[in-house]
Amino acid sequence: MNATTMQANTRQDSATAKLMEQILYEVKRVVVGQDRFLERVMVAMLAQGHLLVEGVPGLAKTLTVKTLASTVRGRFKRIQFTPDLVPSDLVGTRIYNQKSGDFSTSLGPVFTNLLLADEINRAPAKVQSALLEVMQERQVTIAGETHRVPSPFLVMATQNPIETEGTYPLPEAQVDRFMMKVLVDYPTDEEEYVIVERVTGPAVEVMPVATTEQLAALQGECRRVYVDPSLVQYAVKLVSATRDPARHGLKDLRKFITFGASPRATINLTEGARALAMLRGRTYALPEDMTDLVPDVLRHRVVLSYEALSEGMNSDALVAQIMAKIPAPARPLEHEKLVA
Repeated sequence: MNATTMQANTRQDSATAKLMEQILYEVKRVVVGQDRFLERVMVAMLAQGHLLVEGVPGLAKTLTVKTLASTVRGRFKRIQFTPDLVPSDLVGTRIYNQKSGDFSTSLGPVFTNLLLADEINRAPAKVQSALLEVMQERQVTIAGETHRVPSPFLVMATQNPIETEGTYPLPEAQVDRFMMKVLVDYPTDEEEYVIVERVTGPAVEVMPVATTEQLAALQGECRRVYVDPSLVQYAVKLVSATRDPARHGLKDLRKFITFGASPRATINLTEGARALAMLRGRTYALPEDMTDLVPDVLRHRVVLSYEALSEGMNSDALVAQIMAKIPAPARPLEHEKLVA
């Protein structure tokens, strides 16, 4: 690589880092705290994945996604899932025009850049499947015509951990299509004080700092972030341990697992490490980029047995035991030189 190419790459990396910083700065002008949640939203967006979020109402889930859409000049839509929802309410339908005698296509709210599916577990399985199909295929077929959703496209589905009466739990096979399941907790006392001040004070005007085209370019750059083969092998071992714990020296865990994670988990760990490294201003992934995401990527993919539930074991505790047994690879030598 010659000096000119290196300088061009350095300028590009600097411009990318500055743009990411501007996006995060604008969102944090509105959203107080929730740094980890916002980081996961950005990781999902850069890695072209989708998020399943669990948290009680009022924790700025909607505000975060809506504000992010404003900063990148993207379209934002919110669907409140209810038991009477039908698939056409999401994807759209054909409408007959009596005057012209023709049918026209009315596209549904899934045709947006950032979609918030609020309380996805309150809608019946048929509606859940319709949304999950769009997430996977990124297109909808209505009356034989295929319509692609805009790019970029991010779905954030929320689940309410309270008031579970009348809900339809997502099947394990469909939950697997979410890149991560993120748990959102209450803010600290200090953060809540700032939240009250900000909400009761003058409204903050969000400034658009990027375009959807620039965001798509960032997604392309994310795919070029270097992931060492040892890191990919680490992801393979972690996911393999959820399927066959005995092979990795964890035979005591076998009775707690009904089904382990699919290859999508390995892919999502690798793509997520790329995106997190890019957010942290690097063109290469480090072990901590992957280890930080392991609980979020695996917690919804490991199906626990009745024995695990009876003993009070949850998927986070199980994943923690696997991570304690399987060590992360050492940092690359190049990074050690840079630190030194």
